[in-house]
Amino acid sequence: MKQVLLTEIIKHKITQKYLKRSGVHHAVLTTERAVELAKQSGVNINLAAKAALLHDIGHYEWYKDGKWDYQEYRKHDIHAIKGAERAHKLLVRLGEDPQTAKEISIAILLHTDSYLPFSIENMRSPLHEVVYKADEMEELPGGQHHYKYMSIEEAEIRLRQIDELLLKELETKPSISQ
Repeated sequence: MKQVLLTEIIKHKITQKYLKRSGVHHAVLTTERAVELAKQSGVNINLAAKAALLHDIGHYEWYKDGKWDYQEYRKHDIHAIKGAERAHKLLVRLGEDPQTAKEISIAILLHTDSYLPFSIENMRSPLHEVVYKADEMEELPGGQHHYKYMSIEEAEIRLRQIDELLLKELETKPSISQ
């Protein structure tokens, strides 16, 4: 299987459609944080970076009386469920190993427990914890982190730097995507 790069993911029309909705800026900064946390904790950087980039691909907009309603959205939020499925389909379509795509999708599914009637704190794997913490580090009140702007061009430049790191890791550890 080929090594799917973050720059390939960000260029895909599906990624752009959904990340423009949930925030390219937030996705890229969360990815950068996840890479640092993964390095510190010995977690697979490839999995952490891809899960962080796509962690909010399941977001959707919730309007009430023609206006964005964050509280109403939070009541009905299942973005982690939708995102896990979208990410899996996208990654496999791009040529990602199906097992790797599954691991990334599960990390997306468990990056939050906001949609669950119970907490999963202390139940996350190290990978899930990295994505959760990276997301939490970028969070702003009222979901404002989703509205900071970053162009796709800037995102590509920043993600290319992470791709270079991933490719160097792959040269030294051929099993990085497993």
